[in-house]
Amino acid sequence: MEYINNTPSGVSGSGVVNKILCCECGVPIEPNATNMCVPCLRSHVDITENIPKQAVIFFCRNCERYLNPPSEWVQCSLESKELLSVCLKRLQGLRQVKLVDAGFVWTEPHSKRIKVKLTVHGEVMNDVVLQQVFVVEFTVNNQMCDDCHRTEAKDFWRCMVQVRQKAVNKKTLFYLEQMILKHKAHDNTLGIKPNPGGLDFYYATDAHARKMVDFLQAVLPVKVTSSKKLISHDIHSNSYNYKYSYAVDIVPISKGSLVCLNKRLTQQMGHIAPVCLVAKVANSIHLIDPQTAQLAEVQNMAFWKTPFEAICNPKQMVEFIVMDVEIMRESERKAFPGQGPVSMRHTLADVWVVKSSELGINDNTIHVKSHLGNLLKPGDSVLGYDLRDANVNNADFEKLNPDTVPDVLLVKKSYDKTVRKQNRNWKLKHLAEDVAVDTDIENEYNEFLEDLEEDPELRQNVNIFKDKNKQIPVDTNDMDDPSLPRITLEEMLDDLVLEDEEMGDG
Repeated sequence: MEYINNTPSGVSGSGVVNKILCCECGVPIEPNATNMCVPCLRSHVDITENIPKQAVIFFCRNCERYLNPPSEWVQCSLESKELLSVCLKRLQGLRQVKLVDAGFVWTEPHSKRIKVKLTVHGEVMNDVVLQQVFVVEFTVNNQMCDDCHRTEAKDFWRCMVQVRQKAVNKKTLFYLEQMILKHKAHDNTLGIKPNPGGLDFYYATDAHARKMVDFLQAVLPVKVTSSKKLISHDIHSNSYNYKYSYAVDIVPISKGSLVCLNKRLTQQMGHIAPVCLVAKVANSIHLIDPQTAQLAEVQNMAFWKTPFEAICNPKQMVEFIVMDVEIMRESERKAFPGQGPVSMRHTLADVWVVKSSELGINDNTIHVKSHLGNLLKPGDSVLGYDLRDANVNNADFEKLNPDTVPDVLLVKKSYDKTVRKQNRNWKLKHLAEDVAVDTDIENEYNEFLEDLEEDPELRQNVNIFKDKNKQIPVDTNDMDDPSLPRITLEEMLDDLVLEDEEMGDG
């Protein structure tokens, strides 16, 4: 029998720690509140007795997500922090102890077993803190999530956003596709289905569909119509199950279209000429008068309040040959009170042109006032509208005085399409890669690519990628024409595709 001094905590007057014998096994230990050694204390007290050593987690094989109770499905990779958080939430007894450390114990990936090694602290008799390390084994059970279940039942969507444009030219839809890709507005979609007049986006929740509608309203002038359809109704809980649909109509005009404005609208926009060109379709409609280079902007609400249609579309443009160009002096430009802003990117000029089909047959030149004076020179080809032969069926156009309507309106300079297509060393991505494209849509898409090359402001909203499959030779046919619009390498992004690289290495 050993003596125990009354000095607190087993410390003698000389500072030496006195030891006692364990009341169970008799091993010398330092004094503590239980008078037991650690092995004996563990044999009597188990701080992990309320923590299950086996548990079950659920995994969806279709979408490869784990169930995070009560109803959330999260994407987790093996031995990740997200998966560890899901596993720890399945252990209810962890609230009674203090978790110090947690980590995975390696298991074979296809064993459907996940082992987690835990280190916990627990307080036992008379304020004694005991540390214990143990392993919890989780069994992975397969369970189909609600989204995949609806997909298998062909009832996978709850909300649909239908984007349509009733226009002859689809350049506005091509621009919208690139805006969606740049801002990743399609991340929450369950599926995207192309249609002849636009695109259909399918969503699982109404919030994601409304977010898409808000994005469309921010980037383009659109009109939104919503509707809902009753799928089921529970009379006992008074709950309803609806399917929502949003119809988004884009303005039926595109860049390069010729429009005719009514008298009231021309007065509101600085007395611009009634017949003007569409310079750009963004969050608003940008118009320009080719004869005075005056600009105007039509907002979304103003357009749908007094809508107007295109009297001529880009497909109706005729090619002309420039015979002579004379830049107009400042004194020749007639300004009037209340005139709207004038474009600083364009130069007014008197241009004399001849139709390409009549060159050498009819030498009657046509005098045109154009805003392309900084681009045109004698011998160039230019595209424009010949209103003398155009069949226009528009009430506002018929009210105009024929003497005030110009015979020809020039739209843009024409370049060799074959050379531009061969020397194009860049590409764009698409929402749906496996869509059959006919000849008309391909021509319209090439016109959209040409607009990107000619308009630097339009390229700011588009992600342009380098095309590694195309190599431009040094000696090209267009080197003699420095005015040919190009996209520099600084504006292009590297297209990184990890799957292709891994397949190539194999």
